[in-house]
Amino acid sequence: MKILKFGGTSVGSAERIKGLLDIVNPAERQIVVLSAVAGTTNALVEIAKALLNGKKDEAKQLISEHKDKYENLIKELFSTENGYKNGKELIDYHFNLISSLSNDLFTPVEDKIILAQGELMSTNLWHLYLQEKGVKSVLLPALDFMKIDEDNEPIVPFIKEKLEAILEETPENTLFITQGFICRNSFGEIDNLRRGGSDYTASLIGAAIQADEVQIWTDIDGMHNNDPRIVKNTTPIANLSFDEAAELAYFGAKILHPQSVFPAQKYNVPVRLLNTMDPKAYGTLISKDGGQKGFIRAVAAKDEITAIHIHSSRMLLAYGFLRKIFEIFERYKTPIDMITTSEVAVSLSIDDTKNLGDIIREVEDFGRVSVDRNQTIICVVGDFGANTHGYAARVLDAVKHLPLRMVSYGGSDYNVSILLDSEHKVEALRSLHNRLF
Repeated sequence: MKILKFGGTSVGSAERIKGLLDIVNPAERQIVVLSAVAGTTNALVEIAKALLNGKKDEAKQLISEHKDKYENLIKELFSTENGYKNGKELIDYHFNLISSLSNDLFTPVEDKIILAQGELMSTNLWHLYLQEKGVKSVLLPALDFMKIDEDNEPIVPFIKEKLEAILEETPENTLFITQGFICRNSFGEIDNLRRGGSDYTASLIGAAIQADEVQIWTDIDGMHNNDPRIVKNTTPIANLSFDEAAELAYFGAKILHPQSVFPAQKYNVPVRLLNTMDPKAYGTLISKDGGQKGFIRAVAAKDEITAIHIHSSRMLLAYGFLRKIFEIFERYKTPIDMITTSEVAVSLSIDDTKNLGDIIREVEDFGRVSVDRNQTIICVVGDFGANTHGYAARVLDAVKHLPLRMVSYGGSDYNVSILLDSEHKVEALRSLHNRLF
């Protein structure tokens, strides 16, 4: 069985929703995971934000505006009176539900319920469209099998048990549809896998049922060797290892959600990145043996980074110092991206600044602290193992004319990372591309 995930742009219009049948083969056993229609999640976030701030009139206006977009969508999507009637009933139900949540005290629970409506609408609309076309399909409600624990981590054995039981109920069916992104938490409430979580859903399903392949369909033909929005003449990478893909996804390659690599890697399920607009393109295959020795593969950039520098002569030869620093970040559940050390200083970077003020106050107990905002991490992925020669030098040579704030090398066999002011990002990406590729 294959898992096919389609992102918001792939279901961004009636034409594209119809076009899914050009890719999906109803005769082949597969599970199709859909994101919300493009723009929907952002709109729902704005609605929830207005309700959270007590701006009910603003929320009402936003709800009305977004419902109008869906009214236009179903007019284009359905060609029969009965199809349109079913589509209209569906969107009326969901938008009435959203409106009803503004009548009571609005809490994070209601917030998550609102965010879930996008995927529920997109999957149901495609299911109804397939019915109109006489194509048999089965809806698999993600809320029946996708669950996270108290640490917001997916419970793969639970997902496997529930999903296999549901699939066994209809062994004669081949085409199944489910929602990306949404799940239930440890309290049984509607929750989600965070933004970009539809990729994660597909990977978790693939891991749980040991799928033949997970396909992530987007609007670009695979993972490129640099950011095509900034750098000219980038090319898609035909094959990547799980480790290489994980580094690129975490450090800024937008085509793939960072978390989605790990379930596939753990259960050895290949992931293929494909282009909805060009289905015949090979794309990128991510697998256990996909890496290439002796090559630099790609460059990615991660923005909105904050660097924290801690200087303290007291740490000289002092054991336990780094542990105490890391414990502060652990208490505030703030991951660290990069870290460099010297005898009397530690520099590290984070992308989550929600608790930055509290973190700095505690870190100041250990020494002088300075903070640099508006930083960018640029990650160069390739073969940087102990037996390779010259690659790290080529990376640094390409950016020798730029002021670097941090360099991380040796922590992984797959990347060299540099930190610099975001104003130098474009120049760095282009210079690295010209020098490396």
